[in-house]
Amino acid sequence: MNKTKIVSAVAVAVLLSSVASAHGHRYGKKNNNSANQGQQQTKSHKGQRMNKHIRNGLVAASATMVMSGCNSTDGNNSNTNNSGNTPDIDTSSYSTLSQDLVNTLSYMGNEERLAYDVYNALYTQWGTKQFTNIASKSEVKHIQAVQDLIKKYKINDDVNFTNVDLEPLGYMNTAVVQMQAGTYDISKIQRLYDDLVSEGSASEVAALQVACKVEVIDVEDLDAYIKIAEASNAQDVVDTFNFLRNGSYNHYWAFDGALKNIGVSDGCCSLGTAYCHPEYPQNEKGNSGNGNGNGNGGNGR
Repeated sequence: MNKTKIVSAVAVAVLLSSVASAHGHRYGKKNNNSANQGQQQTKSHKGQRMNKHIRNGLVAASATMVMSGCNSTDGNNSNTNNSGNTPDIDTSSYSTLSQDLVNTLSYMGNEERLAYDVYNALYTQWGTKQFTNIASKSEVKHIQAVQDLIKKYKINDDVNFTNVDLEPLGYMNTAVVQMQAGTYDISKIQRLYDDLVSEGSASEVAALQVACKVEVIDVEDLDAYIKIAEASNAQDVVDTFNFLRNGSYNHYWAFDGALKNIGVSDGCCSLGTAYCHPEYPQNEKGNSGNGNGNGNGGNGR
């Protein structure tokens, strides 16, 4: 529980309680004029009743505030931004970014583009609805979320990113649709894209299994990068990476459901234990949903 919220709740309760006491005292204040004693006694009773109601209300309000503090999540909680809403980077405070943390932005920018490009390529080949829905309605937002962080800190590709080992692409201000598909400035991502598209070209089942791999890789990288951001108290980066990871959970179950709908009973688990993650959070219905752009889907083609 957040100690600051407890103190705040108590402080408010004490302040309002003092006001209530003063209010009751005003009504109950004795009047030396005997002609007014009857009227004053009536007011005193009213004041006491009002004071009691106010105090009861304060107890309830204080309890609510304290319970609210118990149920809220701290900035370092891994479930931050579980709603699926894009983080508001512009209004968040600035963080001190280490070189390792700066490089995570470069890597995740490339990796989110990889997901977008792979899914578009596989949709062109197989026409499976989940690919285009997730690419156009979700992965675009993920790319833009990382791009917003890079803009916020005015990070220059060929100066600040020490993990860029191919020709810098300089996409800080480039619209997603104008980025060259299948081209990256980190060689590991470039090789992964080439391998995944080749593998997914074998069949629709293989394509959906490739998508399962993409999301698991994404989650594993984000698990590591969120820890780096938390260690630096970089809350804006933590929030953004949690947003990306929550999306990957949803996408994993969308592709898992799509595989099951075309007869692969084990879904993503058909790839083996490395890509079998029943522990990943699912949507509130506890299933793979209906194939919308947030990745809560599995309707097949």
